[in-house]
Amino acid sequence: MIRRTPLALALVALAAVPACDASGGDGSPTTDAYAWDLPEGFPTPRVPDDNPMNDAKVELGRRLFYDTRLSGNETESCATCHQQARAFTEDQSVSVGSTGESHFRNAMSLTNVGYNATQTWSNPILAHLEDQALIPMFGETPVELGLAGMEDELVARVGAVPVYQELFPEAFPDTDGAVTLDRITKAIAAFERTLISGNSKYDRFWYGRDPDALNESERRGLELFLGERLECFHCHGGFNFQDSSVHAGSTFDETSFHNNGLYNLDGAGAYPASDRGVYDISHDPADMGRFKAPTLRNIALTAPYMHDGSIATLEDVIAHYERGGRLIEDGPDAGDGAESPLKSVFVRGFVLTEQERADLLAFLHALTDESFTTDPRFSDPWVE
Repeated sequence: MIRRTPLALALVALAAVPACDASGGDGSPTTDAYAWDLPEGFPTPRVPDDNPMNDAKVELGRRLFYDTRLSGNETESCATCHQQARAFTEDQSVSVGSTGESHFRNAMSLTNVGYNATQTWSNPILAHLEDQALIPMFGETPVELGLAGMEDELVARVGAVPVYQELFPEAFPDTDGAVTLDRITKAIAAFERTLISGNSKYDRFWYGRDPDALNESERRGLELFLGERLECFHCHGGFNFQDSSVHAGSTFDETSFHNNGLYNLDGAGAYPASDRGVYDISHDPADMGRFKAPTLRNIALTAPYMHDGSIATLEDVIAHYERGGRLIEDGPDAGDGAESPLKSVFVRGFVLTEQERADLLAFLHALTDESFTTDPRFSDPWVE
């Protein structure tokens, strides 16, 4: 078994969440009768009162998620940028919309997205998946799915499909069953809440109490991850390896955003004008370059990294934090992120031996859940 220091034991104990069942095993009431298939140690996701879960709604949302009718020119779907094999992200630095316009951001993984306290990289007021779905559908800066001004056409397209004519009344049994934009986004959100990943080697080691699930290198990497020297757990803690998570039993919503020293254009912490994080919403100078820490579950599958996809590999990510910020020596984004006055206090830099670096990388790979990326419940139903 892994040798755990008192500090590591305390941190893991704080990170652990009691296993939950469909009735809310975390001690909280559920908001619906949906039978959640939760991994051991996971709490029941929070579900809005006006969008209770049911099987038909999840299946409807799954079909809509993969349906190219949800783009203006019928060439892309939600799944274009959120691919199951890559933990519901893609292998591009930034996404390209249905009209060929490049986004300024990297597509976030949808792993355990139903536990997010906020949605997207840096919007502190966007809390619900139902609302988030409207952004790629109707946003114009940049254009993603390109449905702006096409609400009626979208409803007509979807309403003409026989399987949808069956599923909408089943998914929304207390309504007339008609296709509406509100019900489209609610169904997509319901499906996304089922994208739960918790069967990695780490989970089998920790929650499953299997001492052989992690090898010696992965165990040493876990110890490094939980230690004060590297500070990883501060922003990537808890059952979801993320510091902004909510569930049905949450007593308050914790939202955190961080400047990790990725840029420092002017010596005062400036980020490129194309994306300045929370600052672009709050206009508070202290929010410059602050972004959400994503879950580290399935992180080995989601390269490239950071909000703009500007770090190519996990090895490069470790090097970034080891240095305590990124140095860009020339070009329009030149600057030393390690010297940024706005950088998080937890991005201090550290020194690793080659073995420690390999161990940390091995642990991050041990957060991969292969069953999640092949689960037929989450796959494209239109190819069946």
